[in-house]
Amino acid sequence: FKTCPGRVLCKLPCSGEKEVDLAVQSAKAAFKIWSQMSGMERCRVMLEAARIIREQREEIATMETINNGKSIFEARVDIDISWQCLEYYAGLAGSLAGEHIQLPGGSFGYTRREPLGVCVGIGAWNYPFQIACWKSGPALACGNAMVFKPSPFTPISVVRLAEIFTEAGVPKGLFNVVQGGAATGQLLCQHPDVAKISFTGSVPTGMKIMEMAAKGIKPVTLELGGKSPLIIFSDADLENAVKGALMANFLTQGEVCCNGTRVFVERKILDTFTKEVVKRTQKIKIGDPLLEDTRMGALINRPHLNRVQGFIKQAKEQGAEVLCGGDLYVPDDPKLKNGYYMRPCVLGNCKDDMTCVKEEIFGPVMAILPFDTEEEVLERANATKFGLAGGVFTRDIQKAHRVVAALKAGMCFINNYNVSPVELPFGGYKSSGFGRENGRAAIEYYSQLKTVCVEMGDVESVF
Repeated sequence: FKTCPGRVLCKLPCSGEKEVDLAVQSAKAAFKIWSQMSGMERCRVMLEAARIIREQREEIATMETINNGKSIFEARVDIDISWQCLEYYAGLAGSLAGEHIQLPGGSFGYTRREPLGVCVGIGAWNYPFQIACWKSGPALACGNAMVFKPSPFTPISVVRLAEIFTEAGVPKGLFNVVQGGAATGQLLCQHPDVAKISFTGSVPTGMKIMEMAAKGIKPVTLELGGKSPLIIFSDADLENAVKGALMANFLTQGEVCCNGTRVFVERKILDTFTKEVVKRTQKIKIGDPLLEDTRMGALINRPHLNRVQGFIKQAKEQGAEVLCGGDLYVPDDPKLKNGYYMRPCVLGNCKDDMTCVKEEIFGPVMAILPFDTEEEVLERANATKFGLAGGVFTRDIQKAHRVVAALKAGMCFINNYNVSPVELPFGGYKSSGFGRENGRAAIEYYSQLKTVCVEMGDVESVF
């Protein structure tokens, strides 16, 4: 592998109706074997997959960097989260159980937690390998099979995950990968033998998937977009708050759904905070993502780069001030000249009704907005169709808990941001979707309960 921005990495044929059906039927056959294995047997296989990923961390991280454009520094973190996810669900696999309920007269009932069948995972291009592990971990732990479709912009690393599962000893076909765009996704969602769909991506696509799933009465997990608020109070540790704002806006070139891109700053510290954020933003090292000191790589593709640039242009037209960045960046290295690079952007003089504040940009663009009171900022923070995440920086712990309790968002952070341990559920409110990835909560979305009622005496009949 080597960096080759702006050039074709490889060409993969899109999976059509025949290939999708083959993948589903193969997964269906593997499901019969996997679902009959004990939780401890599944645990051992998943631990082996986690071990292989951990052992091949550098190779997979390099593959992911070339696949996506993010820095190798970040890609290593993604791979660590991936094997940790599989380890976590491997640990849960052996503990999955129903419950026993005593009924009158010696009768009793019990519940069985059973797998769904063939689950479909549809991934996004910002965290290709990690998202595939987030979806396959709980799915496989519960005894399901999975057919996964990565984004057509990042098709490579998920194929390696499929190979790793095979090496680890899962039944052949248990985790299948199909390639393609919307048409392939539609075939998966409408396939009669698919039991559940888990999708990470945009709100419009999520709506379409929900519509298709409804026709087959299929459960869905939707992890969609966001325009999350990050609230900085004047009593916050300024150094920590600045670092938090950078983490909330510029990871993976700003291409993160839960980013805190509406940065509300209490007016007392607005100038001091803004000055420090701009200074730190201007120091972010952009360039070859495979170099150790690079902290921001290239955006995913030319159309997306143009889209982000369009948002910045519109922001200026609506009265926002570009405090730094926002322009295209051409690295000195000639092999990078065709890469999709831009300087991270900080916007000042922002208003709540501006497009750059209302719509998800999905790029390295931070909007700073002043506020005066807690009551005011909460009303403004919640005035959005999205509800994926939210954050607060303050030394007042009572205020912190009060604010996050009032935020209408599924993932909240206090004095940190963009921390996603696999032990904690991740997901949104409102148009940001429903269902949860990670944590014990995900088990609920990859399994179903069967109730069994056992009568120990004679049947009480009304006839």
